[in-house]
Amino acid sequence: MSIFGKSVPFYKMQGCGNDFVVIDNREAGVPTAAMKDWATALCARAFGVYADGLFFLETSDDPELDYRWHFYNSDGSRAEMCGNASRCAGKLAHALGLAPAEHTFGTDAGPIRAKVLLDGPDAGRVKVQLTPPKGLETNLALDVDGEALTVHFADTGVPHAVVFVDDVAAVDVRSLGAKLRNHERFAPAGTNVNFVQVTDGSTMLLRTYERGVEDETYACGTGACAAQLVANALGLTGQRADLTTTGGEVLTVFLEDGSVFLQGAAELTFTGEAYLAPLGLSL
Repeated sequence: MSIFGKSVPFYKMQGCGNDFVVIDNREAGVPTAAMKDWATALCARAFGVYADGLFFLETSDDPELDYRWHFYNSDGSRAEMCGNASRCAGKLAHALGLAPAEHTFGTDAGPIRAKVLLDGPDAGRVKVQLTPPKGLETNLALDVDGEALTVHFADTGVPHAVVFVDDVAAVDVRSLGAKLRNHERFAPAGTNVNFVQVTDGSTMLLRTYERGVEDETYACGTGACAAQLVANALGLTGQRADLTTTGGEVLTVFLEDGSVFLQGAAELTFTGEAYLAPLGLSL
């Protein structure tokens, strides 16, 4: 042990600019009851590693699953699912020997199938099959500060409101996103909010306000899936669409036989040691 006390290894990953701290909980052994505190401490700016969220990887007792995760937003709230993080989980789990390239892991939203693409032009990217979408609603007329706004909704593992706009760059995502995130229509849990500009039948521009982060993020995988589901239901896109995120990277969403698939980058950016005492953490 160093003069700084006990430490735990961590991995830092990003999927299209959505960044996460990852703990291999097979070694760390962090109890579930403490995970919320670990998320707020490690995701904090200046005092921690800084990230949009944190997830723990660990073995599963379910023979149908290769492993399971526990996912937390940066504010410590536990989330059922995160599309960009699921690709990061799939890639890191494969690299750590937790699972083969094609595998299934457990989330609070249900089992997620992941495939790390090892060959061809998409080598290094990850394709995940999300849990079946639910709650699709189109053309909801909502009052937002006295103004009528047409909002759509889909649950792609977590709830998402979708708003189509003519110019996504002109939207005040932080202000309008916060109002919709907390709108009474989506109470009590609230919702993520996606602002979408359809450029043609197979491409869109996407900006997302994420619940739990409480701000705009560079990308949101489940939000991209919700946007594509709604756009397809309205006849604006076909079965496949490429969505360019705020971070400039592209997420591809496929709708196949009632299932939703998300494909995109997942990168390990660095590894490190988190010293527990300065973070106010212990084991």
